Amino acid sequence: MEEVTIYTDGACSGNPGPGGWGAILMYKDNKKEISGGKDNTTNNVMELTAVIEALKLLKFPCKVNIYSDSAYVVNAFLQKWILSWQKNNWKTADKKDVKNKELWQELVKLTRYS
Repeated sequence: MEEVTIYTDGACSGNPGPGGWGAILMYKDNKKEISGGKDNTTNNVMELTAVIEALKLLKFPCKVNIYSDSAYVVNAFLQKWILSWQKNNWKTADKKDVKNKELWQELVKLTRYS
């Protein structure tokens, strides 16, 4: 299976505030850089957006290695928060709505993580 490496980052000035995101996709000898921003957002939204926008560019099923400095994004996968959220109808352990639910759902769809 083909392998793609993606590096992502997102941030904002103030939280919420104006923010931006960026990603670098690497496949064999090819490298693509993408970025974007939003006027009024949070750092978590920008971190998630970076991953989502990078994954949207993939043209075929492949193994993807994603590198992110966002504990929010990384722990959602490594600590299996996403699986728990899905099982609990997108509620947290303390029965509150998962923040950024629509972004998480899009990310799940793009990764087929379930």
